[in-house]
Amino acid sequence: MELVAAAKLRRAQERIESMRPYADRMLELMGGVSRAATTVRSIPLLQRRESVKTVAVLAVTGDRGLAGAFNSQVLRRAFAVERDLRQDGLEVRWLATGKKGRSTLTFRRYDLAQAWTGFSDNPAYADAQAIAHTLAELYENGEVDRVVVVYNRFVSPLVQHVTVQDVLPVPEEVLRRGEEEEREEAALRGDFIYEPEPEQILARLVPVYLETELYRALLESAASEQGARMTAMRNASKNAGELIDRLTLEMHRARQAEITQEILEVVAGADALGQ
Repeated sequence: MELVAAAKLRRAQERIESMRPYADRMLELMGGVSRAATTVRSIPLLQRRESVKTVAVLAVTGDRGLAGAFNSQVLRRAFAVERDLRQDGLEVRWLATGKKGRSTLTFRRYDLAQAWTGFSDNPAYADAQAIAHTLAELYENGEVDRVVVVYNRFVSPLVQHVTVQDVLPVPEEVLRRGEEEEREEAALRGDFIYEPEPEQILARLVPVYLETELYRALLESAASEQGARMTAMRNASKNAGELIDRLTLEMHRARQAEITQEILEVVAGADALGQ
């Protein structure tokens, strides 16, 4: 399993490293277009609720175990987020990706709105689109007032950081992203002319932004899962080897003690016959 996870990790790591620049560029594009738009009132996913009552929490987990603390640390953080929200008097709606998240939430008798499974180790963009469509529909229909995603961000095969990210409504820091850099570029190249209007472009960009952020979270989680599984299986193999060595030594000691006892009994018997 360590070797299989190592092979899958290389592919997953290549995918997330290729995805990150695209996602960062999407955030910069969102920021530039939003600042050029005169109004965003017509875009539902940018509208902030005056009073937040219900928050959707999406826990991104794996379909399989044997990956160390990969699944448990995401769920622990998600439950901590839930406690904080309930202390503020907010309701929580649960969504999950991966069989581990679905089974844990079901076992704890949480009301699980929807779960997606079967793609945790190799997610496709279509999977992110399906999740994004559901989240956008919940937000536009007013069933939730905020959407939070909890997932493992891949740092290295040995390190995965649990990340809590607000995706809906689109955070203000996303809309202000790259503001200083854009001013410098505008001073050098002049103002941009948008065709069609910035509001129309932004209306098309926001759903793509949501899909991109969810796809990024799925890829980060996939790479983290393989890294955690590779590390866990390596530690398991090492521990099993040490256990085998210790038990083998104990077996040899017991065998030697038994042989020594038999020799002593034979010698004692010979001495008794000799007398």
